Amino acid sequence: MQIELSHPFAQQWQAKDPFTEIEKLDGKIYRALEARKTMQFIFQEKSYFIKIHRGVGWFEIIENLLRLRLPVLGASNEYYAIKKLEQLHIDTMKIVAYGIKGRNPAKQQSFIITEELSPTISLEDFCAPWKIQAPKFQLKYHIIQKVAYISRTLHKHGINHRDYYICHFLLDISDGLEQVQATHLTLSLIDLHRAQLRSVTPERWLVKDIASLYFSAMDIGLTQRDFFRFMKYYHHASLRECLVKHIGFWQKVEQQGQKLWRRKQRKGDAIA
Repeated sequence: MQIELSHPFAQQWQAKDPFTEIEKLDGKIYRALEARKTMQFIFQEKSYFIKIHRGVGWFEIIENLLRLRLPVLGASNEYYAIKKLEQLHIDTMKIVAYGIKGRNPAKQQSFIITEELSPTISLEDFCAPWKIQAPKFQLKYHIIQKVAYISRTLHKHGINHRDYYICHFLLDISDGLEQVQATHLTLSLIDLHRAQLRSVTPERWLVKDIASLYFSAMDIGLTQRDFFRFMKYYHHASLRECLVKHIGFWQKVEQQGQKLWRRKQRKGDAIA
């Protein structure tokens, strides 16, 4: 068993079983599956998010492995991903409580509690009006640069997100929605429960991340030049080098992004 508690949970749950205490929490449920629950709750007048994992069972583990996917067994994925992002100085969620018990991967129980990032707005919502009303150039320029920098840093250090959509970037709006400063952006990456950490990330997972990002940004009014800017920042290279040395990578990104777009058109909803 591993338990890590910070204020205020360290004080309130002292000499108590955190796995018993988390079941007493009540709040707004965002997802409730047999093996996992995500909930927002208030604790001592402050807002938090908790993800509770109750063991996925051998069937799901084997099914994922047969499909060449690593199953998400518990909260440890998100815990280690957040810790890695902190080391890389990438803004993300702040962990205030974490626990895991059990050696059997099919029955392992775990939880992670993070502070709510507020006030923030997702890039999906922030950029939605751009298609009708173009933003200030400097603001768009710096957001593209920031997202490309985060992407490059993740991938350079062996991390791939697996749900890499613009809705998972939260923009700090502490000074007000209209007062976001292009040169002082705080952009936090969230939903890291499926993230993978390796010494080197295989190209297919890099393509999947960037294609997902590309797909999610297709309908916010970006221009071809904007996509070229992202490519340059992502590779930290000239556009010529991107279109010559890395052309195969971007062709795969384009193909995968268009595939996601067509699937969305068929289903009429977001890609999960």
